[in-house]
Amino acid sequence: MLMHCHELCKPVCMMILVNLALACVNLLLKKVLNEGMDYMSIVTYRQAISFIFMTPIACFYDRKHKLKVNIICLLFLSALLGVTLPQYLFLLGLEYTSATFSCAFLNTVPVFTFIMAVPFGIEKVNMQSKSGKAKVLGTCVCIGGALLLILYKGMPLINPQSHHVADKVTTTPPSAKLEKWIIGSILLTAGCLLWSSWFIIQEKISKKYPCQSSSTAILSLFAAIQSAILTLIIKRNNASWILKGKLEVMSVIYAGLVGSGLCYVAMSWCVKQRGPVFTAAFTPLIQIFVALLGFSILKEEIYLGSVAGSALVIAGMYILLWGKRIEEGKYVQKGTQTNQDVECQ
Repeated sequence: MLMHCHELCKPVCMMILVNLALACVNLLLKKVLNEGMDYMSIVTYRQAISFIFMTPIACFYDRKHKLKVNIICLLFLSALLGVTLPQYLFLLGLEYTSATFSCAFLNTVPVFTFIMAVPFGIEKVNMQSKSGKAKVLGTCVCIGGALLLILYKGMPLINPQSHHVADKVTTTPPSAKLEKWIIGSILLTAGCLLWSSWFIIQEKISKKYPCQSSSTAILSLFAAIQSAILTLIIKRNNASWILKGKLEVMSVIYAGLVGSGLCYVAMSWCVKQRGPVFTAAFTPLIQIFVALLGFSILKEEIYLGSVAGSALVIAGMYILLWGKRIEEGKYVQKGTQTNQDVECQ
């Protein structure tokens, strides 16, 4: 029992640190986006930095392991669906909304991951059992929370009087603000759906190629190439590649080294140890960390719709995880009973 707790403690601590680091990445990127930095160049630079940083580590630790063609294809697909497109959509949604609100959408990732895991046989749902009903109920509650996030903004909860003053000063009409908010919500939802697919693909990769450092390095290389091509197609503007000021340079370096390098290695390791749904379950921590830091650093408002929607999403996610825990408990009991029967024979 003590050994099991120790084994569980390591991935839990790892994911708490990962989500704290990712929260800092989101705050820094929101800051540089507000100052006019191009979101696609951010994706390209951070993946290129991640590749440069991870390659020596991969060469040292994973030099004995050989790469097969099917693993390279899976890594290319993982880079496209799990890094390039989600980060592009997330940064675009971040530009349309706020750091706290965009992180609220990350709470849907565990449930989207669970929904995708069912057809692949990674997760099973038995509607006759308590665990199966809890999983389905949790999924429905979480989706309801996500819809509330998209469709209802509500009033600001922190210093609402300053919000009314700001509305009088600004020239942007309320309808344009709402339209921008809805577009951002749709972009963030699409990004979360794609990021959920990364956990499923990574589960397949970790079984066939259990080398987190080299897989992250190759993933970063593919993502850097993909995002560079996407930037050239969309922007066709050389000025967008120029980094202005220390904040932009430091933000991109930190996002590359930590956000796209070390964090992806840690998440890949956790997927291998505990599975995709467990790893994705810690994403609500990003919103909590951002909410604690975002108001003091970026002076962002927290809206009623964001709080209500986030509460529903988190409640739904933990109902799902409760159902999963019941299911795992049954498997442990069955395994223990089987071992006892074998010993008696």
